Amino acid sequence: MTRPTRLLLAEDQSMVREALAALLGLEPDFEVAAQVARGDEVLAAAREHAVDVALLDIEMPGMTGIEAAAELQRELPDLKVVVLTTFGRPGYLRRAMESGADAFLVKDAPAAQLADAVRRVLAGERVIDPTLAAAALAEGANPLTDRERDVLRAAANGATNAELAAELHLSQGTVRNYLSTAIQKLTVRNRAEAVRVAREKGWL
Repeated sequence: MTRPTRLLLAEDQSMVREALAALLGLEPDFEVAAQVARGDEVLAAAREHAVDVALLDIEMPGMTGIEAAAELQRELPDLKVVVLTTFGRPGYLRRAMESGADAFLVKDAPAAQLADAVRRVLAGERVIDPTLAAAALAEGANPLTDRERDVLRAAANGATNAELAAELHLSQGTVRNYLSTAIQKLTVRNRAEAVRVAREKGWL
């Protein structure tokens, strides 16, 4: 008898995680071998439980699902990764694919579609929600550099330029330049609007 595919579920909302576990556990060829609520627990759980597929939410404490996917790709390259999101943001799709994810789906997809996606990635396919794929193509690439994203992400809590400089080990002038360039690229008026737009597009 073939052993079932071992799954890891990473989702910080316990009700959503338990619902996913219950639905996927109904599939005769799947076994939910591990569940975690934090992104920074994903790699250790994947190793400990020898899972075949990791299903990762994007928004988690400790580490995002996209960061966890990149870590899994580096450390366990044979492991398949399915990224799940509540937010159908095109920028998330691009970042998930760049991090090595094998599939990208929205959480409200039917359970049968999710199970099918898991089987397809195990067969070597890449599975992307078609609506998100079309939106990502229409949106275009993320115009922000990694450093501009770092500065905007750090600025999201209202820190001053001096505080940002200290946190990111940059000069205040460099911080101002990164913020100014990001504001220009996003065609907004200030840093608060830049953070909002970048988040809405999934670029942060």
